[in-house]
Amino acid sequence: MSSSVLTAVAWPYANGPRHIGHVSGFGVPSDVFSRYQRMAGNNVLMVSGTDEHGTPILVQADAEGVSPMELADRYNRVIVDDLQGLGLSYDLFTRTTTRNHFAVVQELFRTLHKNGYLVPKITTGAISPSTGRTLPDRFVEGTCPICGADGARGDQCDNCGNQLDPADLINPRSKINGETPKFVETEHFFLDLPALADSLGDWLKGRTDWRPNVLRFSLNLIDDMRPRAMSRDIDWGIPIPLEGWSGRPDKKLYVWFDAVIGYLSASMEWAMRSGNPEAWREWWTNPEAVSHYFMGKDNITFHSQIWPSELLAYKGMGAHGGEAGALGQLNLPTEVVSSEFLTMSGSKFSTSRGTVIYVRDFLKEFGPDALRYFISVGGPETQDTDFTWDEFVRRTNFELANEWGNLVNRTVSMAHKNFGEVPRPGTITEADATLLRTAEAAFDTVGAHLARSRFRAAAGEVMRVVTAANKYISDTEPWKLAKDPEQADRLATVLHTSLQVVSDANSMFTPFLPHSAQKVHEALGNTGIWAAQPEVRMVEDLVSSELPIGPVGHGLPDEGRIYPVLMGDYASEKATWARTDLKVGAALQKPTPLFAKLEPELGETGPEWAPVNK
Repeated sequence: MSSSVLTAVAWPYANGPRHIGHVSGFGVPSDVFSRYQRMAGNNVLMVSGTDEHGTPILVQADAEGVSPMELADRYNRVIVDDLQGLGLSYDLFTRTTTRNHFAVVQELFRTLHKNGYLVPKITTGAISPSTGRTLPDRFVEGTCPICGADGARGDQCDNCGNQLDPADLINPRSKINGETPKFVETEHFFLDLPALADSLGDWLKGRTDWRPNVLRFSLNLIDDMRPRAMSRDIDWGIPIPLEGWSGRPDKKLYVWFDAVIGYLSASMEWAMRSGNPEAWREWWTNPEAVSHYFMGKDNITFHSQIWPSELLAYKGMGAHGGEAGALGQLNLPTEVVSSEFLTMSGSKFSTSRGTVIYVRDFLKEFGPDALRYFISVGGPETQDTDFTWDEFVRRTNFELANEWGNLVNRTVSMAHKNFGEVPRPGTITEADATLLRTAEAAFDTVGAHLARSRFRAAAGEVMRVVTAANKYISDTEPWKLAKDPEQADRLATVLHTSLQVVSDANSMFTPFLPHSAQKVHEALGNTGIWAAQPEVRMVEDLVSSELPIGPVGHGLPDEGRIYPVLMGDYASEKATWARTDLKVGAALQKPTPLFAKLEPELGETGPEWAPVNK
């Protein structure tokens, strides 16, 4: 029976190109999961976009001498191209500077405020003495007053996971220029997390099938639930939709309040662009639907605490009660799938520190599937993992080229040379049947791993089938059978069996290696799109008359603005999660190598654009 599956993918900041550390957390895992779910026959909606509000955008725009919107426009396109090149199959990858997003965010704010979960409060804010500009929490660093770790941010300590305020930090300093901030009184709206703590705690305690590291971290947050500011002293962002506030250029909603709502607003935008404005409800108000949220571990707080709290408050399911808003009873996350950090020599990938390998550079030299495979089998699924060129070369050469690529090449080449087509098998021996059973049974095993986002185990099971197939070919020696005319039927059987297992393994590898899977599909004599790829489409921003609720306030996006999105025609692809029987007589293509072997020296030196530091 088909299920409705929402894949909610973390929103990358539009302040620079993506590096491989970014896509190891939110990008590749979410796409492998979504491609599998589509192949299994489920109704998938995969959404995200660029996060274009908040201080990081302002700081970068100032540094480049452009407006925040100019910066967001430029890097939105760069990121769209990066993610398309990697083959991430978004149903919609949009952005947060759309009129639709403004309207949906404001609808949630108004309802939370009406239900009593957003309350104004005088608080202390950090100001830069030299510029007079507000320093948002994430741009104040210091020593954590709880665990003593240096480098804690003004909103959270990554070392102990506790929520902080900038004024709590010991020896606070500005991340922008290092000066000591000045703290002044200011008024903001706070999300009343203590009033939602019991409901949130009950919900989290029911998440028994989450990754243990995510669940432990999330449950620990319940012990220190304090009101959290959901507005900022900043002139770039979504206006506060209340009388006396919406016209103020100096007060905007907190970027993390609006960013997580993007999963909902993107779903609604996709529905409108797909011709059925109510289609989003299939994933958001259908109690049978499931939703999986993909991100790096530094974003767990916002997805297992802040976003569920917003959804609970929108339903009126906290200590203050209340009624659900106009959008109805919105589903909470089924699972928060957080990856750990991909590091380089033990250091977190960081553009500012120069520890970075950009996706676009990687794709240009090595293509997408080698990176997708490395992240899937050697990435930070449950613990921090160090990226090394030596390990990348080893995985590419010995697993992709020697094991998988060699199996495809020699099997199709021998069948092409001896028959020119998929041969008709003769009598099936026990050796043939054993291999065929092994390959077919793997669909259940691999599928079970992928359904639970256990990508390393899933890929390992597929490679186990590949290893068994290579051993079968070595044992049956079809090159010797080809020399004996009396063994023609046996040769046909061995090669048909081998080709069928290649087809099976290719199906199971498709979520990981969609680009090369298309090539194998064609080499086996098939036509049509096996694994669909995302497309860059230029769209026009929706006008107020097309939206259920129009946005209000100072500094709204212009109507009719043109911008790129990622979408795709995935429903028409032929990939399915089951054995596809070969067509006897289908013409075979002479194969070309799927994966080029890399020079061993690359592991020691790295490429010129990302050399190994010795």
